[in-house]
Amino acid sequence: MGRFRFDLLLLLLAVHWGPALSDLVISKLDRRIDLTSQIVRMTMSFKVENTGPDPVSKVSLTFPEHQANNLALLVAVSTEGKGKTRGPSTNLPIKTNQPADSPPSLIWYAASLPKELVKGESLTMDVLAVFTHTLRPFPEKITQSESQLFLFQESAHFPSPYKVKSQSMTVKLPSENVESYTKLETTKFSNSEIKYGPYENLPPFSYSPVIIHFPSNKPFAVAQELVKEIEISHWGNVQVTEHYTLIHGGAQSTGEFSRLDFQTRPHIRGASAFRNLLAMLPPRAHSIYYRDAIGNISTSNIYGDSSKTLLEIEPRYPMFGGWKTSFTIGYSLPLQDFLFQSEETRFLNITFGSPMNDILVENLTVKVVLPEGSKDISVSVPFPVKQSQETKFSHLDIAGRPTIVLEKINVVPEHNQYFQVHYKFSNISLLTEPFMLIFGFFSLFIACIIYMHADFTISKSSPSYLAKLQWDEVLGTIQQLQDMINRCLLIHEKLEASLRELSRTGDVQACKAVRKAADTLLKDVSKVSKPLLSLLQSSPQAAHIFPKVEELVVKERDLQEKIMLKHTMVVDSYEKKSGGKDFENRVAAIQQKITVLKQEVDDLVEFVEDI
Repeated sequence: MGRFRFDLLLLLLAVHWGPALSDLVISKLDRRIDLTSQIVRMTMSFKVENTGPDPVSKVSLTFPEHQANNLALLVAVSTEGKGKTRGPSTNLPIKTNQPADSPPSLIWYAASLPKELVKGESLTMDVLAVFTHTLRPFPEKITQSESQLFLFQESAHFPSPYKVKSQSMTVKLPSENVESYTKLETTKFSNSEIKYGPYENLPPFSYSPVIIHFPSNKPFAVAQELVKEIEISHWGNVQVTEHYTLIHGGAQSTGEFSRLDFQTRPHIRGASAFRNLLAMLPPRAHSIYYRDAIGNISTSNIYGDSSKTLLEIEPRYPMFGGWKTSFTIGYSLPLQDFLFQSEETRFLNITFGSPMNDILVENLTVKVVLPEGSKDISVSVPFPVKQSQETKFSHLDIAGRPTIVLEKINVVPEHNQYFQVHYKFSNISLLTEPFMLIFGFFSLFIACIIYMHADFTISKSSPSYLAKLQWDEVLGTIQQLQDMINRCLLIHEKLEASLRELSRTGDVQACKAVRKAADTLLKDVSKVSKPLLSLLQSSPQAAHIFPKVEELVVKERDLQEKIMLKHTMVVDSYEKKSGGKDFENRVAAIQQKITVLKQEVDDLVEFVEDI
């Protein structure tokens, strides 16, 4: 029903527009359609003659709306004359030129001629039309072991608004295999090509529907989004980073996926999947990397020669219909190969699209990051794009780097053309970052020198400083007293040990020798302790701790006297060989006092240590 309506529409258009456009006649139209990839390329060669009295300045091209919506590129080149008089080729500007009373289901384009075509003159015009999302998978869902089949719908007659004396169409398929195709009177199938025509004396808007159902397992790699960032450094480098969000745009994969079947028979159990992609980088690309969200991907290979650098990348898993992946590739380029200078203006000359073969990019964003300080920026792109500007901040930036943002949808390999970004940049600005580094390190060194030589202590005449000195003196005195008390306690232990040895051996002389040495040491300690106590007593800072320290000294002296008394009584008893119950009671009473005093001294020592 849809095709019948379209035929009726073209018939009405032929009646309505035929007389108005009868001055131009297409004497020959050869059309060739390439279906060997997901991107459909239609090349047409027109021989146009002006048979009317009025000169003509443009030639109209018409496409059905469903084709025009997926038209990614339309290019026309003209050549005047015939045979030996044939002139040079000229690119023709093309614009949409929709007549006011034309239905929206037919889209008109006008190719402007370099000069008017007068009566009797002719020219040859070659047209390239590139379409995306034109091949429809049928069936739309397949299993792992099935091959992809696609439907292609076209007209054997190009719907030209002019009369066509002779017309033919050739369709190139990926292989010799074909499920079915529309067979007309003049249809030939040879090798992998289907030829329709030639058809003679066709009226304007002639239409003859053709449907071709064929298998194709070519990679249907579709980049749903590609962000390509080109960062210029005047220190000798152009850094390119490309972020891909990729999907297999063919027939949807359904059912379970078997890795074992795929590994053992990949051409049968994974015919519709693609495992790698090939990117053609500039010849002197270096520092190349390939990674995804997990990290670096090692399944990549690089091949290079003097004319190109080939990067073969392999995703982490095979890509079946509907499967997605995201990854990033990056590489550096020599600055002198892509940045040039003309007087005061510098310009970048680099390719626009993706370097990957036969990849369709649905949304492409190209960001050109210029050095900080660039001004008078202009862009020259050989096809329409959406342009904007933003600012990117990086290391050592002050005002930020101006960034040109170019956006385009439906980008095909034919868009991978050179474009230019012109700007002015002062060589003095090139020294900004080195000077910032020098100044930063110089400031750091000066700060270190000032810190090392400056005196940040408190004034020695201030009350707080004097109080601190006095407190330090008090702590030092207490430490000395504590050391002397510990020495006395150690002497006490030696006296106790000599008595135990006396009871074991009965050697009185050895015990007296220990006592004599202890007396000498204790006298020396007593002489030193007196001035220390006097110093603490006179210091205001020690007023709150002096009573405890004095009590510690007194208790230690009491302990010392009791130990000496016990020692004397026991030695005399051994010398006189006397003893008895009364002696033992007296010694026990002294030992009880010694035990109590030891506990009190230990408590006071612990208190002093906490200070």
